[in-house]
Amino acid sequence: MVTRAQHPALPDDSRVDSQVESCVDHCGVEASLPLGVVRVRSGAQLPVYKTAEAAGMDLAACLPDGEVLTLASLERCLVPTGLRIAIPRGFEGQVRPRSGWALKEGVTVLNSPGTIDSDYRGEVAVILVNLSSQPVQIRHGDRIAQLVIAPVARVTPVELRELDDTIRGTGGFGHTGRS
Repeated sequence: MVTRAQHPALPDDSRVDSQVESCVDHCGVEASLPLGVVRVRSGAQLPVYKTAEAAGMDLAACLPDGEVLTLASLERCLVPTGLRIAIPRGFEGQVRPRSGWALKEGVTVLNSPGTIDSDYRGEVAVILVNLSSQPVQIRHGDRIAQLVIAPVARVTPVELRELDDTIRGTGGFGHTGRS
């Protein structure tokens, strides 16, 4: 069970603890971390796991009534979700492309994966780019990206005179060949 001390964004309310304890999403998978979400735009859709084993929750575009974004070939734009989220301390939100959309229409997340820090409280928006040769339209409610909540390891840099040797050494950028 997550307590208010572990997740300061939760309201100071004993009912939250019992709700979190029995939290089960619509796919029947027990959730272990609450994710505080505030809708800041009318019609914003909460992130949702589409299958029981999905690693990422789908994020949907939140556009004004009737507005359609047309993303020309090689154009990029910032697409709002209408949501502010409270990622638990010690975690990050990774905004990733939707693989089917990337394959079928060439639309991807430009700074993939985008990172949402646990102390960010602004509206979540997604930088999309159209890598196809055809324009793509984005409408309100279209699923535009995935949100994966992942733990973050904090490290302390320690300056050394040299690094230990490894089998790989300094080999990089294709050093193992193609096949």
